[in-house]
Amino acid sequence: MIEKLRRRHNRYCGRFRTDCHFSCLFVALNLVLLSVFLLDEPVSAYVARTPSILKPIGSFVTDFGKSGWILMACAMLFFEALSRGRLARAARNRLQAFFLCHLAAYIFLTVALSGLAANLAKRLIGRVRPPSQADWGAFGFSPFHGSYHFESFPSGHATTIGALMMALALMAPAYRVHCLVLGLWLGFSRVIIGVHYPSDVMAGLVFGAWFSIFTAGMFARYGLLFRAQNGALPQLCRPVPLERPDWSRLPQLRLGRTRAHSPQPSTALRLEPVLAR
Repeated sequence: MIEKLRRRHNRYCGRFRTDCHFSCLFVALNLVLLSVFLLDEPVSAYVARTPSILKPIGSFVTDFGKSGWILMACAMLFFEALSRGRLARAARNRLQAFFLCHLAAYIFLTVALSGLAANLAKRLIGRVRPPSQADWGAFGFSPFHGSYHFESFPSGHATTIGALMMALALMAPAYRVHCLVLGLWLGFSRVIIGVHYPSDVMAGLVFGAWFSIFTAGMFARYGLLFRAQNGALPQLCRPVPLERPDWSRLPQLRLGRTRAHSPQPSTALRLEPVLAR
């Protein structure tokens, strides 16, 4: 197994460049620094003293950033696809099953490793959370404190959301804008409910998204799941069969279905004039 991976690495290693992605990461980190000095203190103070209709919504959607349900779903999909692939007789069915195995493994590794790195970083940095801002200020730090109140930067929920949304964007390029908007709303729900600063969320989203691209690049180095593209994002070797719905055809489909299922005139009604005579 190791020797096979080594041969695949030697075959595909030279096709992936990370310079473009590190430059994008550098720009994003500067945006995080700007939000630290310009947005964190006023936004957290505003959220703390101002009631908002978004808080119930934020409290509801923020749990989607927990990694437990994602990892469980990926593990179940991986083992189910693996068993189907081993039992399948047709080569096409085996390829489809192993393709799903690679997808599940990619999302699992991306979410798990990025979340682990984020949790280690937030304990190492030890930034105080907004509820304790009155005592410590927005720039209060206590590394290795071990308390929930000193685990603000970066946001673990936002890291998970960033990793998941970028992974989905790489798998379905036609829905990248949707993944971006959904990721922003789910990530900044942590700011809405007052447990993170904007820079915490931005750092988590950026790190999770970058880690997803980096993991896809590692897969591409071994020729697994992704195909390397110089100066661009990795691309799936096989596209996921997702199509945008054609809503313009919906009225025609409904009209055709109505005509197809319209009751035919009964023969009894046709014979009524004859019987009347």
